[in-house]
Amino acid sequence: MNIFKNKKIIVTGHTGFKGSWLALWLIKKGANVIGISKDIPTKPSHYRLIDLNKKLKKEYFVRVEEIKKIKKIFSKEKPDFIFHLAAQPIVSKSFHDPVETWYSNTFGTLSILESLKKIRKKTYVVMITSDKAYKNLELDRGYKEKDILGGDDPYSASKGSADILINSYVKSFFPRKKTNIFIAVARAGNVIGGGDWSANRLIPDCVKSVSKNKKLLIRNPHSIRPWQHVIEVIYGYMLLAKSLKNNRFLHGEAFNFGPIKKKNMNVLQIIKLMKKNWKKINWNIFYKKRFHESKLLFLNSSKAKKHLRWSSILSIQHSLKLVIEWYKCYYSNDKKISNMSSNQIDHYENLLNKKK
Repeated sequence: MNIFKNKKIIVTGHTGFKGSWLALWLIKKGANVIGISKDIPTKPSHYRLIDLNKKLKKEYFVRVEEIKKIKKIFSKEKPDFIFHLAAQPIVSKSFHDPVETWYSNTFGTLSILESLKKIRKKTYVVMITSDKAYKNLELDRGYKEKDILGGDDPYSASKGSADILINSYVKSFFPRKKTNIFIAVARAGNVIGGGDWSANRLIPDCVKSVSKNKKLLIRNPHSIRPWQHVIEVIYGYMLLAKSLKNNRFLHGEAFNFGPIKKKNMNVLQIIKLMKKNWKKINWNIFYKKRFHESKLLFLNSSKAKKHLRWSSILSIQHSLKLVIEWYKCYYSNDKKISNMSSNQIDHYENLLNKKK
């Protein structure tokens, strides 16, 4: 990952859960990271706890769909790499505020793509969408990158549309032989890790219930998801950016980043595993459905394994251990939490080196 040293890198959504972890890791690799976000989405926030604002080269607080402002930033900064993560990430919120979801997820992507036209130097772009970009047919085999895109709920539809939009711009405005802009798409889902305080997500809701000495309410105990640690996913994003620079035939390609199938578990199994490491966790099952959510969602990541040499290396038990370790540190002494995040990245890098 030394390819990022001294490079100017824009991360949109840098104040969010995944964005803050990605920015931290890039900075540890010597990158000059520039953040773009509309605000700090949660309180507490991983962004604030690790003092990310003090580590960045620069940051802009602007809505990603404000195309004139994004164009001006891109023209001024002339980045070497761009990671586009800024989005409205919560499925339940998309029902309450579908307009915001569409603006952020689809028109925000359009804004980034239009702004790329203003960059004259070679720039490598990883556009992060979602596993929910696929039309969910409840397939047991795992979705592959060529499967049909779509979505019935506002969040999934906005992500599927963003994916279609990216493909359109690659083919229409950034053809491989005539462009200095190289783009790849990353799809992942159900990322867990320390520092996630988002509403209506299993791990944050669980942690909040423990902190308040209350029982967690589980709405879909038997829903199966591809659980994986945030570090594994952002390593995939970084590896994709590196590979895109070294192999321009990856331009326009999409890649899934998901755990191997045997790591997929349902919600209730995850909570029971967490309780083994944190006895204070208790729950009740809430059977009243508020909105539709798919029960089965797998990703096939064989393409990433073949072309990027990426694969999930953390067991679900190991991932949950890291998650609980982080939150226990936060509740005991949050002054150490910046070191905790950095040390977990180092721990993962050591595992990668052992794998090699």
